[in-house]
Amino acid sequence: VLADTGDAIEIQGTTVKNIWIDQCDLSSDLDHDPDYYECLLDITHGVQYVSITNTRFHDHWKASLVGDSDSNGSEDVVFTVTYAYNYWYNINSGMPSFRFGKGHIFNSYFKDSVDGIYTRVGAVLRVENNVFYNVVTPIYEDGGCATAVNNQDAIPNLAPPCNPALAIPYAHTLLALSSVSAYVTANSGTH
Repeated sequence: VLADTGDAIEIQGTTVKNIWIDQCDLSSDLDHDPDYYECLLDITHGVQYVSITNTRFHDHWKASLVGDSDSNGSEDVVFTVTYAYNYWYNINSGMPSFRFGKGHIFNSYFKDSVDGIYTRVGAVLRVENNVFYNVVTPIYEDGGCATAVNNQDAIPNLAPPCNPALAIPYAHTLLALSSVSAYVTANSGTH
């Protein structure tokens, strides 16, 4: 989607909650400059309880943004967003980028990309059981934190751990770490 027309998928609004996005294939290209396209998926303006599962994000500059701007904390601090079983590849940044709120990223596969999970401006993340392959900076921060647990090749992890660590308010199943890349590759995207 061209930058002047918005994001491929955009979810926003303080009254919006309980959204599930599943089995999508979101991409563009890296042939144009980073601002030619908007994000593949944006979640902004206080949306609550969003899950993105079994989705492919690829061939894009800025994949997914949670939080509208650094000055929008009054709305965006309520975020609770989960990314699970997703395949991120050939991405420059934003896998995802979080401002404010809480996020849980697990059982996902990150491959052949530059900047991975970005925790910013008070975001509190739990990043667990993910596989990073050929990602230059898997986890990094600018004023946020990320408790990273049982991730493969998440070095360097440039984000401080959250204190206290984010408590996950729902039951979830972690795949065997050795199975994550094969499972996500086979089951993500459209079928």
